[in-house]
Amino acid sequence: MRPPPRALFVLALVLALACLQFPADAGPRVTARTAHEPAGGTGRDRYDDVLDLRGAPVAALPGDAQDDNPVNVFADQGAWHAYALPATGAPSGYGGFTGPLYIAQEYPWWLSTAFSRIGLSERGRTLDLAGGGEPRFTSRPGSLFQAYDLGGGLGFTLELRYATHRTALVRAAVRNTGGVPRTLRADWTGTLLRPAEEPLRQALSLMAAPRGVAVGFAKVRAADDFLTDGTERFEVRHADPVRTTVNGDSYRTELARPFTLAPGAQRSLDWTESYTFTTAEHTAEATATERVLADANRTVRAVDARWRGYVDGVTAGVPVAERRLAVKALETLVTNWRSAAGALAHDGITPSVSYKWFAGGFWAWDTWKQAVGTARFDPALARTQIRSVLDHQVRPGSTTRPQDAGMIPDVVFYNDPQRGGTNWNERNSKPPLGAWSVWQVYRRGGDKDFLREVYPKLAAYEDWWYRNRDHDHNGLAEYGATVDPANGSPAQQRLAAAWESGMDNAPRFDAALGTSVVPNRDGSGRLTGYSLTQESVDLNAYLAADQRYLAMIAAELGKRSAADAWHARAATTAKAVRERMYDPATGWFYDTALGTGTRLTDRGRGIEGAIPLWAGLASPAQATAVRQRLLDQDEFATAMPLPTVARSSPYFSARQYWRGPVWLDQAYFALAGLRGYGFGRDADTLAARLTAGAQGLLGEGPIRENYDPLTGEGLKASNFSWSAALLLPLLAAGS
Repeated sequence: MRPPPRALFVLALVLALACLQFPADAGPRVTARTAHEPAGGTGRDRYDDVLDLRGAPVAALPGDAQDDNPVNVFADQGAWHAYALPATGAPSGYGGFTGPLYIAQEYPWWLSTAFSRIGLSERGRTLDLAGGGEPRFTSRPGSLFQAYDLGGGLGFTLELRYATHRTALVRAAVRNTGGVPRTLRADWTGTLLRPAEEPLRQALSLMAAPRGVAVGFAKVRAADDFLTDGTERFEVRHADPVRTTVNGDSYRTELARPFTLAPGAQRSLDWTESYTFTTAEHTAEATATERVLADANRTVRAVDARWRGYVDGVTAGVPVAERRLAVKALETLVTNWRSAAGALAHDGITPSVSYKWFAGGFWAWDTWKQAVGTARFDPALARTQIRSVLDHQVRPGSTTRPQDAGMIPDVVFYNDPQRGGTNWNERNSKPPLGAWSVWQVYRRGGDKDFLREVYPKLAAYEDWWYRNRDHDHNGLAEYGATVDPANGSPAQQRLAAAWESGMDNAPRFDAALGTSVVPNRDGSGRLTGYSLTQESVDLNAYLAADQRYLAMIAAELGKRSAADAWHARAATTAKAVRERMYDPATGWFYDTALGTGTRLTDRGRGIEGAIPLWAGLASPAQATAVRQRLLDQDEFATAMPLPTVARSSPYFSARQYWRGPVWLDQAYFALAGLRGYGFGRDADTLAARLTAGAQGLLGEGPIRENYDPLTGEGLKASNFSWSAALLLPLLAAGS
């Protein structure tokens, strides 16, 4: 008995999904989901939709200074444009991928709700993409996927992958599962989403291109909103001959000739979507896309193989129940990967493409932590991340800030100050975790040349801290501020110092609690910067840890005398933290007052007091006392554990940035500290509560910047990189 046409279509579609993900000439016929299963897994869709990427924008501006872009997106290879899937039940988006979201040098904007929507017609009649039922939209590691049943024995699939750091490859496969030939036409349509305000509104121009359609960008230097040089271009190139007409902000591209599908046959329609910043990039990408379109299967195989390796890397050592979360962390990091552009000489990872102020720059503190996570799946990318911030280290002989030789700026962006970059920040540095980060990356990648390259830079950074941030030269450093025009008042100096800590508004930096600044001078009396009037426990624990890692790096490079010197320095710093910053009466580590050494216990307990455990500085008795605080539900064992300020503190505020919310980096340090002192079971219990209590973390929700410790509600930026990065070693504790 012959199956009915509908059954034939369903069977063919299932087989087609496997063929499209892994083409026939790519080897064994396995679907991406089978290839991405962890060892012992049984579900074919185990890593589909680890993050909900469905939705569409309503305006060109994704959010404002306070709000996230509500649509999660996908990017790869360091591209500066990203996409999402259409919303189910919203036919206006069917046939295309949401977006792209592009970064105008430093700020994210939506170019369209769906710039390239494919349509099919037969004998002059437009075919309903949902004629055979609701389409299926799926995100997979490394690709976005759509499947449509048009009814009557026709169906097609769409897939998007990134072919290069500037180009996405989109593949449509149209199939005839019926019993008669079908002659079809294909077209693509799209409409710009223009910014509402001038001069941004006039920035975009839509035009026909020889192989498709393009968007040009005028020069706009709106420093806090939209930055272009007039050379940017977004361009769609089709593999097949097409003709394009433009009408205002809308276009229509038509396949030059119809095509006929015999029963059981399929036809592929491939195109690329490139976003470039300069004329040279555009020219180079035109050549690259020709190669991609000439052999799209080769690109598909390479991308899928790379992502299989990525998934294997992040799931190694992770319990089966948490492997989807590990893959979500992976996808978050890769989507926030930006390739070299503008003043950014190496690839790096931004904090979050979903948040206006976090989309276009590399922060030093973020980078140290992100590289540790990235090294679990791509050590080469982790190395280039570290280079991306070391590129801008102040060199000896600097004409602009000679006193800061060795300093690593807080954050660098596409535009440096000479090009009007207002987000670039040299007013302060960030906590010193560079040697720790480099050593973790080296453990994963084993590149000794990289150690040789970065060792002198890390040593210079360590020396800068003691030269410019140890006001009384007692071996305990302070957070502070640089000599910079923006630091022209004590209030601004104190603000920069709080930023330097990374814990901006933590209670211990409140002016009302006595925090102020003092100037630092060198032997000649020259002003070199400013220090807070307190020596911070986390800073000095980080310094001690970095000194220990510098010793390990030096030993690995055969620098035995240098290694011995670093070990001695680390021991001295550790002893100072252990003896001067621990309060036996309360069982916690605290900042101390500059000059007097008084422990600042009246400012309450903060999570920074657990950093000495992570750094291995505490005595066993001190570690036991800190453990008791971490396990106390009235202190740090809240519903979602490990808030940044103890619940018992008079300054605790569950939703106020660094005054109570749970930050996953600090939680990771505390948990690693517990494990380091033999309290692994306690760490496992807290970690399980952490991942279970965080809103959406084990579901399809995004990884957030921080969380309410009482409810687990996600707060601030979504798709946050350092949270994702340190989830990876947290989930694979001990591996």
